[in-house]
Amino acid sequence: MSCNKVVEAKKVAFCTLGCKVNQYETNGMMQKFMEAGYKIVEFHDFADIYIVNTCTVTNMADKKSRQMLRRVKEINKNSILIAVRMLCTSSKK
Repeated sequence: MSCNKVVEAKKVAFCTLGCKVNQYETNGMMQKFMEAGYKIVEFHDFADIYIVNTCTVTNMADKKSRQMLRRVKEINKNSILIAVRMLCTSSKK
């Protein structure tokens, strides 16, 4: 007698806010997770890990980032939540 255990791949969801640089970074992270055997799912779906690539350029972007972070725990309160943040600095010469 053999026992075959079906192991479902861990699921990860991404939300990208902001510029094209953020989108590029998210695509790179997605590739790494897929290579590690994770299944990419839509952000509103149930996932084991949620990654929010945030933007802090404007007050509105800050607000939207906070909303997305709160939404994760409504979907799956036991999930891992990772916030990736792009910092903007200005240089005065």
